[in-house]
Amino acid sequence: MIAKLASLAPRLSLRKVLAAGATIIALGAAWGFLRGPDLDYVPQMAERVVTLSDGHAIYVQKYEVTVAEWNRCHADGACELALRAPPGSETATTPATGLSHVDVEQYLGWINRKARHDFRLPTIAEWQFMAKDVLPEKEDPIFTDPDLTWASTYLTTGLAPRKLSPRGSFSTSAEGIVDLDGSVWEWTQDCYGGEGGGAVDPKKCAAFFAGGEHVAAIPFLVRDPARGGCAVGSPPAHLGLRLVSETRIR
Repeated sequence: MIAKLASLAPRLSLRKVLAAGATIIALGAAWGFLRGPDLDYVPQMAERVVTLSDGHAIYVQKYEVTVAEWNRCHADGACELALRAPPGSETATTPATGLSHVDVEQYLGWINRKARHDFRLPTIAEWQFMAKDVLPEKEDPIFTDPDLTWASTYLTTGLAPRKLSPRGSFSTSAEGIVDLDGSVWEWTQDCYGGEGGGAVDPKKCAAFFAGGEHVAAIPFLVRDPARGGCAVGSPPAHLGLRLVSETRIR
């Protein structure tokens, strides 16, 4: 269509040709939106909505993103990292792990384009809220100073097994979210601002929170925190992700 318009250039100004082409592109994008999400790319979501304490509702992926789901992004050239499941494990049921925050951002950009739906990472507060009923009860804090709350968390004994298990190996929340208490820590969108908790521009963030048995602060380039990449405290076993959305999928 744009080529046809260009052929009419002797009769139309270049500005009008470009404007007409831009309109066609915009109409195509609008048509894609009107078609709704592409269910071939939309992940399985939990059966029930998560209603936060402030009344805000979010829709949460039932399982963590798997190796098979991740490798679709790699096959499309949008995710640099290719993943393999451990020997004897299935890619369709093995959580995608060994992911940095940069890797996760690549996947988010890809899945939102392909699914035609807005997905994001949860905030750390959202993650803790959705996991509160399945995580083990916390020990009494060692430190009572609010600025040192993280220190008490990191000095408690870990309970989650470090071996990577297939999805469905751990608890299911009342909303139908699976494995929040498993051996995979899930990246969130919240930046770690240091012990004082000050606000940090996400574009300049050096470390992000990951939700798991305890809250971890992980440098954004780290894929394997077990090798000493944890910003503070004891390292998680594995790093993966779970998507959330603020919009119900039609």
